Amino acid sequence: MKTRTASRLGREVSVIGLGTWQLGADWGDVSEADAAAVLEASVESGVTIFDTADVYGDGRSESIIGSFLAAHPELDIFVATKMGRRVEQRAEFYTRENFRAWTDRSRANLRMDTLDLVQLHCPPTEVIESDQVYDWLDELVADGSIARYGVSVETSAQALAAIARPSVASVQVVLNAFRLKPLDEVLPAARDAGVAIIARVPLASGLLSGKYTKDTVFAADDHRTYNRHGEAFDAGETFSGVDFEQGVAAAQEFAGFADSQGLTPPVAAIAWLAQLPGVTTVIPGARSVAQARSNASAGSVAQLTPEFTAQVNALYDRYFRKAVHSRW
Repeated sequence: MKTRTASRLGREVSVIGLGTWQLGADWGDVSEADAAAVLEASVESGVTIFDTADVYGDGRSESIIGSFLAAHPELDIFVATKMGRRVEQRAEFYTRENFRAWTDRSRANLRMDTLDLVQLHCPPTEVIESDQVYDWLDELVADGSIARYGVSVETSAQALAAIARPSVASVQVVLNAFRLKPLDEVLPAARDAGVAIIARVPLASGLLSGKYTKDTVFAADDHRTYNRHGEAFDAGETFSGVDFEQGVAAAQEFAGFADSQGLTPPVAAIAWLAQLPGVTTVIPGARSVAQARSNASAGSVAQLTPEFTAQVNALYDRYFRKAVHSRW
C-alpha cells in the first residue's frame, strides 16, 4: 500500500482509505460483526485512514470504529469524522455551542480524547465563507478536542473557498471517472496550498463497479433508491448526479478500459484516482471483506497508462460533461 501526505495534514495516510457511511446501515442493513470484519480486512490490507461522520447511522458508524480501535490499541489509524448534518442546513445552526456538542459526541462515540480530523459535513456556502466558523474551529484545536479540521464540500467553488483558509487541513470532494471537474482547479490549488484532498464516491455509488444493469433495483432504505434525484440531500452524492441508465452504459465501456489494463473495473477506477496528482487518499466504502480487500489492492497498482486517462476523459466528454460539469 502506498502512502501520501500533504503539509497541512501533517502525517502520512494510505492512498486508499475506507469510507464507512455504509457501516451506519444507511445503504441497507450491515451487522456489527460484518462491519468489524470489514475494518479488520481493510487494516490487514494496509489501510490507515477511516472516514466516518456523526450522522452515519446516527453515530453507529463512529461507535463501531471506536469499539474496533479500543480492541486494537496497537493500531495507528487516522480517523476522519464529520459534523454539521444533525441540524437543518442553515448557517445559523453552525454555532460554537453546536460545534462543541457535536465534537464531544464524536469523541465519546470514537473513544478518543482528541479527534484526528473533523470535517464540516457539506455545509451551506455561507458557513464555508464565515470567518467566525474558523475561529470556533481554531478554539477546538487550541483546547485539544480536535487535532485539525477540514471541509467536505459539494462544489468546486466551495472547495476553492475552503482551500483559501490557512488552517484548513483537508478538503473532501466527490471525484471519480464520472465527476472530473475538480481536476480543473481544485486539485492544483490544493497541491499549491498543501491541503489534503480526500476523494469520496470513487465508484459513483457503485456504478463504476460495472455490476449494475439498467434494471438493477436497490433496497428502499438505500440512498440509491431514496435520493436518486436529490430528494433527501444533494443529488451529486448519489451516482455522482449522473443519469442512472447513462451511467450503466458508460460503466460498461469503462469495464473494457479496465480489462485492457488487466484490472477489474472497481480496482481500475480507484487506482486511477489514487494516482492523480493532488489526491491524498481515496475512500471507497465496503460492505464485505472481499470488497474491502479488493478496494485496498488499488493502492499498489502500477502506474496506469496515458491511454487509460485519455479513454476516461473521452468517456466523460461523451456521456457526462454537458450534464454535470457546470453543476458541481
